[in-house]
Amino acid sequence: MSNSQYDSLKLENQLCFPLYVAAKETIRLYKPFLDELDLTYTQYITMMLLWEHSTMTVKELGDRLYLDSGTLTPLLKKLEKKGFITRTRSYKDERNLDISLTAVGMELRDKALKVPREMAKCVKLTNEEAYQLYTLIYKLIKQ
Repeated sequence: MSNSQYDSLKLENQLCFPLYVAAKETIRLYKPFLDELDLTYTQYITMMLLWEHSTMTVKELGDRLYLDSGTLTPLLKKLEKKGFITRTRSYKDERNLDISLTAVGMELRDKALKVPREMAKCVKLTNEEAYQLYTLIYKLIKQ
């Protein structure tokens, strides 16, 4: 048996591996900036959506973040305990939970403004390269 038939199993030939490493390393770079905000990366992206929309249902958050309710529920409970959000039954449909920012959660947005600037210093891509990578990754995600 020739080795060439197994080339598809080589780690270096896998698209998933550099995507995995890039994601892991990017989140690692975020950590010191997010520690100052008392947020994990997943809590940060949740807060980013809430800073944009103020109130969302758990389902809407899950759909936008590609997270299931089993992952979101403990995350949201922690954000609520920190005083950043409230979780209340929807008045439109009691089966849904509305997630809303508190005043403290809204104030955190000002402190978070430096995170994208600091991350831009860490990523060694030109604006054009970053946009191209962003576009390609979203093309992959939306298949």
